[in-house]
Amino acid sequence: MKNVIMVTGATGVLGREVLERALRTGLPVRALTRRTEPPGTAGVSWFTGDLTGGTGLAEAFTGVRTVVHCASDTRRYRNDVPAFQHLLDAAKRAGVAHIVNISIIGVDRIPFPYYRIKLQGERLLAESGIGWTTLRAAQFPALLDAALRVLSKSPVVPMPSGTDCQPVDQGEVAGRLVELALGEPAGRVPDMAGPTVYSAARLARDWTRAAGKRRLVLPVFVPGRIGAGFRSGALTAPGRAVGVRTWEEYLADEVAGSVRDPHRRA
Repeated sequence: MKNVIMVTGATGVLGREVLERALRTGLPVRALTRRTEPPGTAGVSWFTGDLTGGTGLAEAFTGVRTVVHCASDTRRYRNDVPAFQHLLDAAKRAGVAHIVNISIIGVDRIPFPYYRIKLQGERLLAESGIGWTTLRAAQFPALLDAALRVLSKSPVVPMPSGTDCQPVDQGEVAGRLVELALGEPAGRVPDMAGPTVYSAARLARDWTRAAGKRRLVLPVFVPGRIGAGFRSGALTAPGRAVGVRTWEEYLADEVAGSVRDPHRRA
């Protein structure tokens, strides 16, 4: 069976990077979107479908061997479980042989609601009967950037105290996902984290400096099991510091760079 690759969540932060790298393989590449007018990405066969509602999936998955699943709705995260089940049902009917899934370091150690949903997705996939691979990755710089842009609208930027993070470049994670998509199902593979561990407060201070903003970064104690999970180091994987691009390089290129050239982010 020819390895036709389908990318879900292809217009998101990670999905765009996966799509770009999948195209470099020379294999047929498809992408799923809820948009009725899909992007006109050269070389990509776009399909309109809704994972949450389970519509438009049969045609999209017919003839696909490998799915790289990047779709997630962080604002309505409870939709992710039925969406994943619809994906699995459609993939099974279409004879998909391999689903590569992105997850998050610490989902099994921190009872954060979104993490619980991601963990449930991991389990659905493992029990689906379809060949599968799951990669857990640390925090993406682009997502930290987006969160800090929102938080910095206030003069005080709250960050969880005693919490370490290990940002890993989303492009490097995308490259690893495509590498896994070219191979055979491997189950849960080793985690992927960036080259350096930082405190959450340090990340925020570095970001405000790069963005040219004068803000007070305030470490805040997060109570309960969620806070304990954050402080346990569960968001990091020092033994899997395989990422190359640093947080400082991201800030210089994307944050300070956009301050110098505001049209760059437009």
